[in-house]
Amino acid sequence: MAPARPALALFTLFAGLVAAPRPALAGAAPAPAASLIASPEEGWPQFRGPRRDGISDERGLLPEWPADGPPLVATVTGLGKGFSSPVITGGRIFLTGDFGAETRILAFDLTGQPLWSVPNGAAWLNQYQGARGTVAVRGGRLYHQNAHGRVVCLDAATGRELWAVDLLQRFKGENITWGLSDCLLVDDRLVYTSPGGREASLVALDRETGAVRWQSPPQFLAESPDTPEGAGYAAPILVRFGERRLLVGNTQRHLYCVDADTGEVQWRRERKTPYSVIAMMPVLVGDAIFSTAPMSGAAGLHRLVPPSTPGGKIGVADVWSAQLDTCQGGVVHVGGRLFGSHYPKGRGWTALDARTGETLYNAPEFAKGSLLHADDRLYVLTEDGWALLVDPAAPAFALQGRFRFVTAKDRDAWAHPVIWDGQLFLRYHNTMEIRRIRK
Repeated sequence: MAPARPALALFTLFAGLVAAPRPALAGAAPAPAASLIASPEEGWPQFRGPRRDGISDERGLLPEWPADGPPLVATVTGLGKGFSSPVITGGRIFLTGDFGAETRILAFDLTGQPLWSVPNGAAWLNQYQGARGTVAVRGGRLYHQNAHGRVVCLDAATGRELWAVDLLQRFKGENITWGLSDCLLVDDRLVYTSPGGREASLVALDRETGAVRWQSPPQFLAESPDTPEGAGYAAPILVRFGERRLLVGNTQRHLYCVDADTGEVQWRRERKTPYSVIAMMPVLVGDAIFSTAPMSGAAGLHRLVPPSTPGGKIGVADVWSAQLDTCQGGVVHVGGRLFGSHYPKGRGWTALDARTGETLYNAPEFAKGSLLHADDRLYVLTEDGWALLVDPAAPAFALQGRFRFVTAKDRDAWAHPVIWDGQLFLRYHNTMEIRRIRK
């Protein structure tokens, strides 16, 4: 979750190419295929799911909802104030919340009964209060970064702290306006995060010990050469492209592509916004990356280009641009379409043709929000508290059901929905609902 919102207002299922086929050059090797590297953990082990793409593999779900929504299974309270989403794996539900001046990591059983609760540093007490980052679980360990850059590793069974690193202190960084919001990416060896400091822009920590395994050089602002470019608000994705593993994410002003094994920067694309806010996770579309930022007018698709020489850098080619400025709600790619919401109030939801960037439709009547895809339906949670079921193949934003989850007067229902074992999990600060959506 990346809950940044400026003060003035505040899907790899598509396997084809995203642009018209390109003729092969005589003797040229075919371009490597790109794919997301999934977590091997069961369930929903990290932010936006196993592949971090907002797509669930569950089937047999209700194609429509009754008037009052799918049946309520349980209501869980005592979650504190926060925007992080549930993680569900190993027979447990993990969440984070702010309680007074403290951020806590919480574990529940699958019925919502509390198992343990442990602190992870200070709460975010500035504008838009609440815990930011969603946890990641890997190999029996839980990883979390709080809004002040404290990265912690816990025993997922007991909550016992195994190691911790203060990113801003260690890499001489400063916090960003609305608090560090990274939902940590963890693979079989490393934990990736962005301190945006004077000593490193990105870092990879050893998953077992927290030791630094690589750090990429800092990036400084063009208009202030002594000021490092801070972290963005969005979580990165992990992409396999040919034989390479790539980390694709955002700093304060750029979309970046970095070699996940060495930290070497492959390329950067500027995403300048009025408040230096980039809060949407990149989306893999075929062999390309879709990215945008609020109030930027700079949505675009960027194709990954194989290195021109063995061992050389991955390149990038701009494919198209579009009018979509999603903030923290995320974008889903499915069926050759990209679905997301606009940032400014009143502009609602949009579907783009993933091949061309053409706008297929707009739906301004619904508030912006977050979404995921499962079993030929989009599951949407609007920031004012409505849960929507949408047909992604329809020529318009066609509802198959809706219900009022909460009345979010501050329009801050920002936690992303989660689907696991035929159930829909919706969180709003201190409360989470679990609803049965299997046929």
